[in-house]
Amino acid sequence: MKLTSALGAVGASSVLLSGVGAIQLDISSTDNIKQVAKTLSVNLRQYYTGDRVGDTPGNLPDPYYWWECGAMFNAFIDYWYYTGDDQYNGITTQALEHQIGDYNAFMPANQTKTLGNDDQAFWGMAAMTAAENKLPDLGDGKPSWLALAQAVFNTQKDRWDNQTCGGGLKWQIFTFNNGYNYKNTISNGCFFNIAARLYKYLGNDTYADWAEQAWEWELSVGLMSQDYHFYDGTDDKQNCSSVNHIQWTYNAGVHMAGAAAMWNVTQNDLWKTRLKGLIDGASVFFKDNVMTEVACENNGKCDVDQRSFKAYLARWMAYTAIVAPWTSTYIDPLLQASAKAAAAQCTGGVNQTSCGLRWIDNGANDGSFGVGEQMAAMEVVQGLLYPTVTGPATQNNGGISVSDPDAGSDVPQTAVTFNAVTTGDKAGASILTIIVLVSIVAGAWWMVS
Repeated sequence: MKLTSALGAVGASSVLLSGVGAIQLDISSTDNIKQVAKTLSVNLRQYYTGDRVGDTPGNLPDPYYWWECGAMFNAFIDYWYYTGDDQYNGITTQALEHQIGDYNAFMPANQTKTLGNDDQAFWGMAAMTAAENKLPDLGDGKPSWLALAQAVFNTQKDRWDNQTCGGGLKWQIFTFNNGYNYKNTISNGCFFNIAARLYKYLGNDTYADWAEQAWEWELSVGLMSQDYHFYDGTDDKQNCSSVNHIQWTYNAGVHMAGAAAMWNVTQNDLWKTRLKGLIDGASVFFKDNVMTEVACENNGKCDVDQRSFKAYLARWMAYTAIVAPWTSTYIDPLLQASAKAAAAQCTGGVNQTSCGLRWIDNGANDGSFGVGEQMAAMEVVQGLLYPTVTGPATQNNGGISVSDPDAGSDVPQTAVTFNAVTTGDKAGASILTIIVLVSIVAGAWWMVS
């Protein structure tokens, strides 16, 4: 995809159509794309209150969970990387530092009651992005971004569970949390993603071995199909004998980026075949090249978390096109059509720049506003800028973040006691999860059996 710079600076006024407030995205103009991304970022920033006096850095207000705040700051790191606008770097650094936790591994004690491997990994992937994009380390004896990603990797490899299903990561870290017996694809996919990107950054074969092991395990139990579709998860109490076949965009995306990183280092046909298969498999999430969350958009059952999932597929498609340039032929039409459709429906709110959930309604805004919806639109728009950047740094190619291969080694396997969670907490979590799963499955007519 070739981008040309518009003549002169494109101001905010030129982004909006006079009188109607619709965002005008010109996918051929670098300046216009940056300005549209900036406009969308302003709305996203307004949801965050963690930098206010008396609030907690790294937390979003209800109804958002902790993991999504980490995902949001990854988006802001991407925003800076693609646009050069560093206005969010201060709050990003503050948030990441505040959520490091006692063991320097993104395991803050106040998140224990809901802390899953996937939650921890989304903050770890944000740190990995910070290292790749050369966000300056914290310094003053504090852990580097790279070390934080390594800590997440090290704690999770130590949780690899061979007692059931021949391996795999559980969804939840602690035994008392609802979902402890569920081995879900996003937890294992995030682990694969971090391992693959650490391998790309450092060249250490240990990371490659774990990435391969995670990939092969997911395939062996059916979380990934032979034709590269990714399903939600499986119950280890049943030895992973049956699989929940719901498909989510973020599962495809997290694996796509990891496979792209593996191909980048190895340049071999095995990872090229896998990566091409992943891109082909992701076609289930596109209608006329426009991205859609097929599990819940049409039936209106997307919960708060799920409304953000398209952000991660868009993010990792752009990453894939950078580190595996041959994929741009397949990715560009999807990114371009999705970005145009997403921007066209960002007409809500007071400023008429709030984005809805659905991009497939020919510019109609569905009135579903939030962090996830805004982040997804911002990510797919700024992803168009991928041809303008040099690509993620590595230890031997511009990297500035300091490695600590032993990071996270002091994290105890059980860092809290069972009485940290009350019976009421567990019951509430169980009821909520049951309600969500039943409502999704009831409307998931498209599921593959």
